[in-house]
Order: sequence, then structure tokens, then C-alpha cells
Amino acid sequence: MPVRCVWVLLRVYDFQPSDAATAIRALLAATNVEVNRPAVEFGLSVLEAGGDFADGVIAYEGNWLGGETFVSFDKKAVALLTAQGQSARLL
Repeated sequence: MPVRCVWVLLRVYDFQPSDAATAIRALLAATNVEVNRPAVEFGLSVLEAGGDFADGVIAYEGNWLGGETFVSFDKKAVALLTAQGQSARLL
């Protein structure tokens, strides 16, 4: 759910990434919201570093499921994830 929320905030409502991150953190503070919080927090860290929230969530969950390396055609995603200590490779 947060992936779609972030996309809508950025693309439809023209939020800045920092404002989208603030909105998602406010949503996470609600007691009735259940998400994979570590995945969302990692996605937010990638978003705030200038990357794509979804790439961060995908990288986190792939690692959590046992994947060793995030692989993408996106140079920026690979560079940001590598900078954050993740194993990432460009195709």
C-alpha cells in the first residue's frame, strides 16, 4: 500500500520527496495501520537519498526473502543502494 501512496503523492499531487516521506511517516504513526515497517523505512531512506521508494522496498524485501543482490536496469537505483551498503548490480 505505501508504494502506491508514495507514487500518487509524487506524481499526482506533486509532493516533494521529503513531504511524501513525512506523510508516510504520519500514516505509519496511526495505530490501525499494518505494514512491513522495516521495508517502508528502507524505502523512505532510498526516497530521501534521491531514489525511488519502490526500489528501496523491493531491495529490502528481496534481501529479507534471501536474495543476495538487487539487480536492475536503473543506474541510479543501483548506485543509491550500493551507497547504502546493499549488494546491487546493473544489468
